[in-house]
Amino acid sequence: MPSRIISDKRSIEHYLLKFPQINFYHMGDLDDFFWPYTTWYANLQDDQIKAICLMYSGIKPDVLLALNNDNQLAMQELITEIIPSLPDRFYTHLSTGLEELFKPYYQLEHQGEYLKMFLDEPGNFTLSAEDEIENLTIKNLDEVQDFYGNSYPGNWFDPRMLETNQYLGIRNDMGELICVGGVHVYSKEFNIAVIGNISTSRKYRNICLGTKLMENLCMRLFENVKGVGLNVRADNLSAIALYEKLGFKKTAVYHELLLEKITHLTTV
Repeated sequence: MPSRIISDKRSIEHYLLKFPQINFYHMGDLDDFFWPYTTWYANLQDDQIKAICLMYSGIKPDVLLALNNDNQLAMQELITEIIPSLPDRFYTHLSTGLEELFKPYYQLEHQGEYLKMFLDEPGNFTLSAEDEIENLTIKNLDEVQDFYGNSYPGNWFDPRMLETNQYLGIRNDMGELICVGGVHVYSKEFNIAVIGNISTSRKYRNICLGTKLMENLCMRLFENVKGVGLNVRADNLSAIALYEKLGFKKTAVYHELLLEKITHLTTV
């Protein structure tokens, strides 16, 4: 099957909508907010998309999303064809087994096994009073970054996400942020959001602040989208239990890896 870079949003959307509960990151990246940072590789047969890989360059290192949609063989063929054109160093989300295709060319640093979870309708949420939950905007950037530096070091946070108006915070009596969460992806046009960066200060954990914020955030998102997804480490059992309590369903398993090209290949 021939592969090439494609840029027809509607054709891509048509393919992704076959499995929205897996492709929610891809779908959100169709939005104009993210689109300029995307490169879409497609495996085509009779001009029909059989598999898609997405390279997102809005953060560094670039991130490759390669997830099976009941199409393991087509995905394997696509990855094999595009490997020569990929960067020397990038992060990736891969369906189980696809990492084998990269081993002859890249050093692989495994970052963990993850689950995709999806919510397609709001649950029976217990919403907090409006004065308990604060809407955070780009004006709050400095304190949000300070908060994550202390409570969630190493997390992936794009300051542009505050521009979506979909970040919430909870403060203590001294006015300090003690719980923050929002989105990695948000698109009203494509009816999808991806929750991310949910964190609570260490001192205030185990008093359900994360649950309170998640319920309010999900209800807020469902005012404008039809589905909400998230990624979570497979060994984070407490977080998974929380998400399941809120109605999220497990939809896929994948692996995150950091890849660095092997510069000197030894031949025998």
